[in-house]
Amino acid sequence: MANLSNTDIVYTTVDEAPELASASLLPIVRFFSDAAGISVETRDISLAGRIIATFPDRLTDAQRQSDDLAALGEWVKKPEANVIKLPNISASVPQLVAAVTELQQKGYALPDYPEEPTTDEEREIRARYDGIKGSAVNPVLREGNSDRRAAKAVKNYAKANPHRMGTWSSDSKTHVASMPGNDFYANERSVTVTDAQAGPSKIVLIGADGGETILKDSVALDAGTVVDATFLSAAALRSFLRDEIASMEPGVLFSLHMKATMMKVSDPIIFGHAVSVYLEDFFAKHGAALDALGVNPNSGIGDIQARIAGNPELVADLSAALAARPPMYMVNSDKGITNLHVPSDVIIDASMPAVIRAGGKGWGPDGNEADTKCVIPDNCYAPVYDETIKYFKQTGALDVTKSGTVQNVGLMAQKAEEYGSHPTTFEIPADGTVRMIAANGDILHEHAVAAGDIWRSSTAKKAPIEDWVKLAIDRQAATGMQAIFWLDENRAHDAQLISMVKPILDAAGVADKFQIMAPREATRLTLETIRKGEDSIAITGNVLRDYLTDLFPILELGTSAKMLSIVKLMQGGGLFETGAGGSAPKHVQQLVQENHLRWDSLGEFCALGESLSFLADAKGNAKAGVLGRAVDQATQGILDHDRSPSRKVGEPDNRDSHYWFARYWAEALAAQSQDAELAATFAPVAKALADAEAAIIAELAAVQGKPADIGGYYKADPAKLTAVMRPSATLNGIIG
Repeated sequence: MANLSNTDIVYTTVDEAPELASASLLPIVRFFSDAAGISVETRDISLAGRIIATFPDRLTDAQRQSDDLAALGEWVKKPEANVIKLPNISASVPQLVAAVTELQQKGYALPDYPEEPTTDEEREIRARYDGIKGSAVNPVLREGNSDRRAAKAVKNYAKANPHRMGTWSSDSKTHVASMPGNDFYANERSVTVTDAQAGPSKIVLIGADGGETILKDSVALDAGTVVDATFLSAAALRSFLRDEIASMEPGVLFSLHMKATMMKVSDPIIFGHAVSVYLEDFFAKHGAALDALGVNPNSGIGDIQARIAGNPELVADLSAALAARPPMYMVNSDKGITNLHVPSDVIIDASMPAVIRAGGKGWGPDGNEADTKCVIPDNCYAPVYDETIKYFKQTGALDVTKSGTVQNVGLMAQKAEEYGSHPTTFEIPADGTVRMIAANGDILHEHAVAAGDIWRSSTAKKAPIEDWVKLAIDRQAATGMQAIFWLDENRAHDAQLISMVKPILDAAGVADKFQIMAPREATRLTLETIRKGEDSIAITGNVLRDYLTDLFPILELGTSAKMLSIVKLMQGGGLFETGAGGSAPKHVQQLVQENHLRWDSLGEFCALGESLSFLADAKGNAKAGVLGRAVDQATQGILDHDRSPSRKVGEPDNRDSHYWFARYWAEALAAQSQDAELAATFAPVAKALADAEAAIIAELAAVQGKPADIGGYYKADPAKLTAVMRPSATLNGIIG
C-alpha cells in the first residue's frame, strides 16, 4: 500500500449503502479536490476487504489486498492524519459467514468459518476470523474522543420540516424489562491500576478442583488505567427470560434489544439464550436432531429455518412452537423476519429509538403496530430507555419544531470501555472462580462463576480520560450549554471515573458549570431541557455515547445519519465520521430490486466540510478552506431546497442529491471572492451543471424501477457498481 505521508485526506471504502453512495459521490469529491491540489485517497476497511487482508496465504497475487485497517491505525496516531470514515459493517457471525461464502463463490480460496473448531488449524482460522467480527474497526481508528452534534443547518431544517412522530398515551403498555440482579451492572468491580500493579496482567479460571485455566495470558495495564470486571449469570438470564415471556400481556409484542455487532462476544450469546428460551419446548424435543444439523441458537431463528428446511417434521414443529408463543416484534412482517431471526438485525441503539419515536409501537407479525415489551437484560444502560418511555407516557411525544438539541462528548480513545467485543470477554467453560491478576501478583478482580456465565473486563486509560474531560470543558465553554456527566456513583466503573473527573473540573475552576448524574436522572433532566427548547451536552462513556447519539438525533432529526461527528485525535489529527449505517441493508435491497437508493449522504457532506476546514488549518492550505466553506454552503442548499433523497422509487434518490450537491458546490466556489483561481475554474462548471439540469435529471430518473446488478453484496463489481451509480452520461461528462 502506498505511503500515506503525502496524503491530504483518506476516504474510507466500506460496505452496503454508504459504499454504493461513494461510487457516485467520490468522483465528485475528487474532481473538486483535484482543482485545489488536494489528494483524496481511499483505504479499504470493508468487511470483505478485511477478510481478504487476513488470509493472504490462501489467495493469489491478484486477489491479495494490503491490511488497510492496520495502516490507518498507525496513521491516526500522527498529527497529519485526516480521515473521512463512513460506517462499516460490524459483523455478526451470520454476516461474516455470508461474506466468506460470497467471496468463495467469486473464486477466493478462503477457509470456511469454523463454528466449533476441533483441530489446531481450525482454531487458528477461527482466531483470524474472530479478529474481524464485531466492532473491529472503530477501536483501531478512534485514537481520540468523540464530539457529536447536529449541524446548525440540519437542526434548523428538522424544526422547520418535522418528521413523523408517533402518539404516546399514558396507558401505553410499552415498557422496558431488565434483569432483577446478577447481571453485568450488579456484578461489576472496578479499580485504578497503581504503579506497582502496572504491566502484563492475566485472567485465569480456577476450577472446583483447584486447577488453573488461563483465559488470557497477557493484558497490558498502564498505571492510572481504570480496569473493570463483571459477569452475567446465564442461569439468572434464562430465568428472567422465561418470566418475561410468561408474563406477556395480550396484544403486546415481545422484543429483545441487543448489540450483537459491537458486543461481538457477549451479545450473540445472550441473543442465543433468548432464542432457545423462546423455543424451549422445541429445543427440548428435538435437541439431538438440531445438534446433528449444526444448529446454534446464537445464529438466530433464520439460521434454524435454513438448516431444518429439508425436514418436514422439524419445520412443522418450529412453526407450531412460534405460534404458541407471544407475538414477536418484527424486522419485516411481509417476509416473516422476526426480532430473533438474525442477531445483527436488531441493534439496540437504532431499534429502541425507533420504538420510542413511533409512540412505543413496533410492527407485529400481522403487519400492524402494537405496544411492545422491550427486553434489555443488563441494567447498565437500560434505565435510559426505561426513563425515556416513562417520560413520554407522562408528557406525550416530543414537539420537534420546538425541541432543543443534545450534543455528545464521548470517551472512546484507545479502546476505552470496549467491553463485550474485545478479547477479554469469555463464556465460562466450567464452574469456578475467575481472577484478574496484576503483574505484581495482586488480585485485581475475582468472581465466582458457573459454566455458561459471561465474564468480561474492559479498560479506560488515564490519558484518554483526561482528554475527554478537557474536551467537555472546551465544548461547554464554546456553547454555554447545560453540561452533564452521565455517571452513576453506584456503579463501580463510573465511581472510578467520578474520582478522576471531579479534580480536573476543580483544577480548571469550572466545577459549577457541570453536573454529574446517573443515566436515569440525566435522561429525565435532558428530556425536560430539550422540551423547553434549550440545549444540553451529554458527556458519556463509549457505549452510552453510541446509544445517545442515535436516541436523541432520531427524536430530534428523524435520523442519526445526519449528525456531525468529529473525533479529535489525541496526536492532533482529525477523524470525521459520517453517521449511522444501521438501515443500510434495506437500502441495498431496494437498490437491487428497483434501482432506487434512498441513502442520504448529508453526513458525508458535513464530514467533508469539516475535513477540508481541518486540512486548511492543519497544513495552512487556503484553498482547502475555500472548498470547505463552499461545501457548507452546498449542504445548506441541499436542505434549503429539499434535495435529499426520497424513500420511494420514481422520485429523486441519492444520485440526484449528489448532482445538486455538485451544482451548489460549484456555484458557491464560482461566487466566492477569496480565491480567484478557484472561482474561474468552477464558474464554467457551475454553468454547465445548471444548463444540463433537465438532461441530467432525466437520465437519473430513467434507470429507476428496474432491477440493478452490482455484482455482489459484500464485494460489488467495480464496473457494475459504477454503471449503476453513475448513470448520467451528461453529468459524467461535466465532472469527469
